Parts: sequence; structure tokens; C-alpha cells
Amino acid sequence: MIEQAKSIIRLMTIDDIEGVYEVEKNSFPTPWKPSIFINELHVNKYAHYFVCEKEGYIAGYCGLWVIGEDAQITNIAVHSSMRGQKFGEQLLSYAMNHARELGAVHMSLEVRVSNVVAQGLYKKLGFKEGGIRKNYYTDNQEDAMVMWVNLNGE
Repeated sequence: MIEQAKSIIRLMTIDDIEGVYEVEKNSFPTPWKPSIFINELHVNKYAHYFVCEKEGYIAGYCGLWVIGEDAQITNIAVHSSMRGQKFGEQLLSYAMNHARELGAVHMSLEVRVSNVVAQGLYKKLGFKEGGIRKNYYTDNQEDAMVMWVNLNGE
């Protein structure tokens, strides 16, 4: 658990689903339904989800799959009212450390080509551009940039 700037990063629980869903609806045009998060928490053995809690509210969350030496960020979001306070950076750093502890060596994620703010954060944490997935996003067929990082710093 990390505690910084009156925020706590911890494992997501079923009790967090309502708050996470609020962040999801606020952040994405096609939000995941609560049932998807329930499945991730209770069925998917590769899934690890974290929340950033500030003053009792879910400020953001991050999802991660770890399969062997490979880790994939499934989603990361911070509520628009809480952005600019480094919660996204804290969440992603926490997820990267967690994946490293589980033996992951490589981590990847997809980001909208138009989301330069998120790309800047990922680059700050060592991610590099790895390619484009054409028409990746179903809401508007926007391309996704694939980004990768070596978790060993190499």
C-alpha cells in the first residue's frame, strides 16, 4: 500500500465497484459495466486491480493482467475532478512495481493516438512507442498506439 498526498493506493475490492464505475463512466465513452469488474476480481486469475482512494472517494483505478513475464495494463483512469494531482502516475507506478514483484519483465498498454496527455505520462515512466493498432476503439474506430516498457529498466 502507498500513501501519498492524502491518498492511498490499494487492491480493489468488490466494495469499490460503485466508485470505480463512476470513474469509468466519467472517463470513457464506452465504460465497462460493473459485472466486468466483478469478473476480473473473482474469476480472472491473471487480473490485478488497484484503486487510488482520497478522503474516502475513489479518485482512480488501474487494471493489470500478469501472465508469466508479460504484463498488460487493461485500463487506467482518474476521475476528471481529481486529475492533475499525480494519481495516474502513482497508480501506474504501483502497477508496474506489482507486476515486477510477480515476475513480469515486459509491460504493454494501448492508448488512443489522440490522448497525448496519457502518452506523456507513459513516456515519463519509461514506456516507448511500439506500433499502431488500426481502428482499435469501437466507439469511433480511433487507432491505438501500443506502448511498451522493460520493467527491469533495460
